[in-house]
Amino acid sequence: MAVDRERVAALVRELLEAIGEDPDRPGLKLTPTRVADAYAEFFAGVGEDAAAPLAHTISVTRGPAPETLPSGAVMVRDILFRSICEHHLLPFRGHAHIAYLPGEQVVGLGALPRVVDILSSRPQVQERLGEQIADVIAGSLDTRGVLVVLDATHECVTMRGGRQTDASTVTIAARGELADPAARAELIALLGSRE
Repeated sequence: MAVDRERVAALVRELLEAIGEDPDRPGLKLTPTRVADAYAEFFAGVGEDAAAPLAHTISVTRGPAPETLPSGAVMVRDILFRSICEHHLLPFRGHAHIAYLPGEQVVGLGALPRVVDILSSRPQVQERLGEQIADVIAGSLDTRGVLVVLDATHECVTMRGGRQTDASTVTIAARGELADPAARAELIALLGSRE
């Protein structure tokens, strides 16, 4: 389902009037269209299948490099993401870190950021976003465990209310063997190391 840009523009015009502004003044004249275009980008993941990027898997034992069987987790860290908080329609952004314990099938590393992008391009809350990423990966790949750590800054915290400009929120979602805190301790430690 595509964003109805014309309807969004009309509603933004009405919003500008509701806050006492003149939507026809030069600085605001194009704002409704600009907001509609931005919303089309921000919410492009609504209705999109987040599992689709994981459809093409590679056999570990019969694939292009069978001598490189992973003995531990595969981790992609520092995946940039941005989303819109569904509570205030304000942005939040940060980094996603994803690890999984592969079975016989693995996926190209570029597929994991695509899953994050699809799921974050919807009205969201960070806690649910992490759980959805973990569910999609666990449900689509041959994994023994999945770990998703999100670290994000929310404009509803930094720009309103208490205005905690340096505050970030960290959430963890885990499935399978990595649901055990002791089993994921090494992976959590790797998130802090930059060597």
